Amino acid sequence: MATVIVHATITLDGFLADQGGGVDWMFGRPSAPEDSAVVEDVMGRIGAIVGGANKTRTIEDGEIPYGGMLQVPVFLMTHDAQEPIERDGITYTFVVDDIARAVERASQAAGDRWVSLLGGSIARQCLRLGLVDELHLDVAPVLLGDGISLFAGLRQRIELERLETSAYASETHLCYRVLR
Repeated sequence: MATVIVHATITLDGFLADQGGGVDWMFGRPSAPEDSAVVEDVMGRIGAIVGGANKTRTIEDGEIPYGGMLQVPVFLMTHDAQEPIERDGITYTFVVDDIARAVERASQAAGDRWVSLLGGSIARQCLRLGLVDELHLDVAPVLLGDGISLFAGLRQRIELERLETSAYASETHLCYRVLR
C-alpha cells in the first residue's frame, strides 16, 4: 500500500514560493552531499505524484514535477475533463474535482512506493481529508516574509510525530508522521 507524503522545500517562515511564484531562493546555497542524499532518498521512493494542473491543462517547461527526474505517473487536479498527456515518457492524467480519487488512483499506480503531493493547495486539501501519512520538508535558511504558504488556511489542528530530523550545509530536513 502506498504512503502518501507532502514533499516540499520551504523557507523557514513556511513559504513554497515568493508572491509571484518565484523560487530563486532555493538555488545557489552551499550544499553538502548529505543534503542531496536526503532528497534523493525521498525521490527514490516516489511511485506517483498528485499536483494541480495549470489553467490551460498543458505541461510546460518549468512545470514538470521534480524537473522530469522522476519517470512516474502524474495525476493533476482540474475542473474540466482533459485527455491524458504523455511527455518525455511521463503520463499526466487529469482528475476532475475529486482530490480523494486522484490520491486513490496515484496510490494504485505507486503500489508499495510513495505518492508525493505537490503544492500548498493540494497538500492542505489532503491534510483536511486525512489522506496524508507523512510530511517530508526541506527547510531553506531564508525568510521571505510573504509569499505562497504551504500550510496557511489549513484551518485545523493536525498532530504530528517526528520521525527524523537532520541538518547539513544548505537545509534542515524534517520528517513527520501524521497522527490519526
